[in-house]
Amino acid sequence: MKTNAFVLRHIGPSESSVQEMLNSIGVESLDELIFNTIPDNIRLENGLDLPAPLNEQEFTAHIQGLANKNKQFKTYIGLGYNAAITPAVIQRNVFENPSWYTSYTPYQAEISQGRLEALLNFQTMLTDLTGLPLVNSSLLDEGTAAAEAMIMLFSTRSRAQKKAGVHQFFVSNEVLPQTIDILKTRATPLHIELVFGDHQTITLSKDMFGAIVQYPAKNGNVYDYTQFISKAKEQDIKVVVAADLMSLALLKTPAEMGAEVAVGTTQRFGIPLGYGGPHAGYFATNESYKRQIPGRIIGITKDVDGNRALRMALQTREQHIKREKATSNICTAQVLLANMAGMYAVYHGPTGLKNIALKINSLARNLEVGLNLMGLDQVNDVYFDTVQIPVKDAQNTLKIATENEINFLAIDATTIGISINEMSSISDINAILTVIATSENKEATLFENRSDEQIIPEDFLRKSTYLTHEVFNSYQSETEMMRYIKRLEKKDISLTDSMISLGSCTMKLNAATEMLPLSNSNWQNIHPFVPQDQAAGYLEMLKNLENHLSEITGFAATSLQPNSGANGEYTGLLVIRAYHQSKNQGHRNICLIPASAHGTNPASAVMAGMKVVVTKTSENGNIDVNDLREKAVLHKDNLAALMVTYPSTHGVFESEIKEITEIIHANGGQVYMDGANMNAQVGLTNPGLIGADVCHLNLHKTFAIPHGGGGPGVGPICVAAHLAEFLPSNPVQATGGKNGITAVAAAPYGSAMVDLISYSYIRMLGNDGLKASTTFAILNANYIKSKLEKHYSILYTGEMGFAAHEMIVDFREFKAKGVEVTDIAKRLMDYGFHAPTVSFPVAGTLMIEPTESESKEELDRFINALIQIKSEIEAYTTEGDSVLKNAPHTLQMLTSDTWPYSYSRKEAAFALDYIADRKYWPTVRRVDDAYGDRNLICSCNPIEDYL
Repeated sequence: MKTNAFVLRHIGPSESSVQEMLNSIGVESLDELIFNTIPDNIRLENGLDLPAPLNEQEFTAHIQGLANKNKQFKTYIGLGYNAAITPAVIQRNVFENPSWYTSYTPYQAEISQGRLEALLNFQTMLTDLTGLPLVNSSLLDEGTAAAEAMIMLFSTRSRAQKKAGVHQFFVSNEVLPQTIDILKTRATPLHIELVFGDHQTITLSKDMFGAIVQYPAKNGNVYDYTQFISKAKEQDIKVVVAADLMSLALLKTPAEMGAEVAVGTTQRFGIPLGYGGPHAGYFATNESYKRQIPGRIIGITKDVDGNRALRMALQTREQHIKREKATSNICTAQVLLANMAGMYAVYHGPTGLKNIALKINSLARNLEVGLNLMGLDQVNDVYFDTVQIPVKDAQNTLKIATENEINFLAIDATTIGISINEMSSISDINAILTVIATSENKEATLFENRSDEQIIPEDFLRKSTYLTHEVFNSYQSETEMMRYIKRLEKKDISLTDSMISLGSCTMKLNAATEMLPLSNSNWQNIHPFVPQDQAAGYLEMLKNLENHLSEITGFAATSLQPNSGANGEYTGLLVIRAYHQSKNQGHRNICLIPASAHGTNPASAVMAGMKVVVTKTSENGNIDVNDLREKAVLHKDNLAALMVTYPSTHGVFESEIKEITEIIHANGGQVYMDGANMNAQVGLTNPGLIGADVCHLNLHKTFAIPHGGGGPGVGPICVAAHLAEFLPSNPVQATGGKNGITAVAAAPYGSAMVDLISYSYIRMLGNDGLKASTTFAILNANYIKSKLEKHYSILYTGEMGFAAHEMIVDFREFKAKGVEVTDIAKRLMDYGFHAPTVSFPVAGTLMIEPTESESKEELDRFINALIQIKSEIEAYTTEGDSVLKNAPHTLQMLTSDTWPYSYSRKEAAFALDYIADRKYWPTVRRVDDAYGDRNLICSCNPIEDYL
C-alpha cells in the first residue's frame, strides 16, 4: 500500500472490503458496476488531460511556491474590502476546526443547536448595529445583498405601484462599483430601470419604488441620509442603506435615519481578505418583510418539553416550496464566515468593538493632520476611515507607493483615496505621509503617538447602545472564549462524528492538506483589487483551476465568479440569454424544467427573465421524453433553454439524455446542466459529451470545499466555446469574456480563497484518482442499496437496476401506521447519524448519498441503524409511547428519575452495540416548528421577554 498517495487517504473502502461489497451488489468488478450504471453512449473513451497527481508532501511544497508569488503590501484601497485581524482563538477553534467547517446547513435542528446559537449571535449583532429588527443569517456578499434588497422591494411594491407600473430604482453614484454592476445584472431581466445620480440633488418621483445609498460613501464621505430618506418616504420610496458595519460602532444607525433595509459585508469582523472572499454579506430589515426576506433566518422556538430551542424559521419562503414563485434563489450562504464574524463580536464585546472603530477613525484623523501640516487638504467633510486627497498626479503617487509596498486607490487623475483598517498603526500613517510627501515634493511631519481626538460631528454619532446581551459581555478572556466555542461545537453533528449521507449534497472528506493553505497569510491578506502582479500566485492557481474544470466537464472555458451553486445556475442562464441576444433572438425566454428539479432551478430561471414550463416525469422517475419533445416543439420559436440535472435528481443515469439534448438544440434552445450530481460523472462522462452547452459545478460538493454549516459555496460555470465570450466581468478588475455579462458577485473571482481547496483536490488526485473517486461513490451507493432493498422500497434505478451515486428510499408505506419520514430522520440521531435528505425530491422519502470517502465499516453502521429502525417501525403501536415518536432522546431524558415509557433506556439510546463508543447526545428534544413560526424571535433576547 503506497501510503503517500492521496487517493488512498481520500477513498474510504479498503482494498480488502471492495470484493465483499461487489458480491453484495451482484457484480464481479468495479468495471462491471460502471458498465451497468452509465449508458454506453456517454462513457468517456479516454482519460482526462490533467497533471500527474502530487502526494501530500509534494503538493504542500507546490502550493507554498504559488503562495510566495503573492505580494503582501500594506493595502488601503478600501472599496468594501479592508484588512482585518482574525483573533487566534477564532482562527484555531472555528476557521481551522473540522467540527465547524464540515457540518451541514442546520435543517435538522436538534443536532445543530451549536451553530444555530452562533448564527443567532450573528443576527443579534446585526440587529444591534443596524437598529433593524429582522436579520437573516448571511448572504453571499455585499453586492448580492444589495441586489436582493432591490428585488425584495420590487416584489413588495404597493398595489397602486404595481398597477401604475412603477419600476425605477434610484442608485447613488457613490455606491460601490461592484455593487452597481450586480444591480445592473439583476435589474435588466426583471425590467427594473436603474436611475443614477447624486442623492443630494436627485428629484425623487412616484415612478420610483426604491433607492440605495452607501454609508460611508465609496470614497469615504459620511452623509446623514435622514432628510433624503424622509423625502423618499413621502413618495412611497423605500431606501436601502449599504452600511460599513465597523463604522456603525460609532455612526448613526440606518434605522435611526429611517432606512427600510440595511445591507453590507461582515468582512471587517475578523474575516481574511482572501482575494475577494468568501465573506458573509448581511441583510437587515423590518419585521413586515419576514415572509419576503431572502436567505435563512434563525429563530427561537421550544422543544416538546417546553425548553428553549433554535431552528431555521419560516422555511416555507424557500425555493423548494415556492419554486418559480420564489423572489430569490438564495440557497447556500456564508455560514462559516458568519459564525466567525459573530464570534468576533462575542470576543471583543461592545467596548472592544468601539475601541477598534475609534482606533481606525483616530488614525485617519492623524493622516488628515499630517496632510494639513504638509499644506495638503483631504476633501471629505465627515469621514470614518477613508480620506480623499487631491494630488498632482495620482498614477505617480501610486507608483511611489508600490515602490514602498503600499497600495492606494486612484479615484481620478488627480485624486487618491486611502482607507485605514484595523491592522493599521501610527507607523503605517507615517509611511503613508512619507510616500505622499515624496510624490508632492513636500516635507512630512511624522507622529509618535495616535491622536485621541474625536472629530465625527455629534449629529452623526449613534445614540443607541449595542451588544448589550450577556453573550457579548462574558467571553473576553481567551480561556472563556475557547470553552464557549467548544460548548457550541459539542452540540452538533459534523463529519468528525459520522457519515452525513445527504442526497444531492455530497458530504465528502475535506482533507487537512486541502485546508491548510487557507491559513497562510500569503493567501489570506490579498485585496481583490490590487495590481495583478501582486496576486500572481492567485492568478496562476485560478487559471489552472479553470483549465482543469474545463477539461473535466468537456467544455472550452470556465468562470469562477459565481459564489454559490444557485448563483452558478443564474449565471449560466444569463450567459445563455446573452448568447441569444447576440443572435438577435432575445425574444427566446421559455425555460423547460423537469418536475423533479431542485427548487432553485425555477427560481433562477425567473430571476433571469425567463418563463418556466415544467415537463412531466415518467413513472420510472425519468424525464418524460415525449412530453419534453412536445413542449420543445410547441415553444420552438421562443425556446431559450432546458435545465436538466444529470444524473437525475432521482439518482439515475437516464439513457435518453443525448436524445433530450438533441431535441432542445433542434428547437433553437441551449442546454443548461445542473452540476449538483457531478460527483457521479467526473472521469467517467461529462456534460460536454452529453450534449450540454453550459453547466455549473458545486465545488462545495464534488470538489471538496466544506459545507461550513451552510456555506461557503462556489458555483463556477463551464461553457462551450460559443458561450465563452459572455462569461461574467468585473468593473474594477478585468476578467471574463470579451463581451462578458455584468458581474454576478462582488469580487472578480468570487470566493477565490476557498478555490484553493478544489485546486488541491484535483492536483492530488489527478485523472486516475478522480475517476476512482467517482467509481467508489457509485460503489458505496449501490452497496447501501443492496443491503436496504431487502427491508425498504428503493424508488428509482437505472435500466440495469443500479443507482448512480445516490438513491431514494421510500417510507410512505409506513404512513398508514402513523409513522412519518420525519420520525425516521429524528430517530437516526439516536444512532449517531445526521438524517439523509428528507422528502426531496419525493415527499415521504429519504435520499441517501454516501460519497466515496466513507469506509465499508461506516456504511454498515448506517445500514444496521436503518434495519434496526425497520424493526421499530414494525413494532410501532402507540404514538405517545414510541421510541420513534419520542426521538431524539436527550441525556436529560435518560438520566431522569422517572422513565414513563414501555421501552427501555437502552433501547432508546443504545439500541446497537457500536453506539456506546460513539454516542452523540442531542441537547434538545424534537423542536416545535409551528410555534417558532407563529412567534418569530430572531435575536438572542431572553425568551422570557416574549412569553
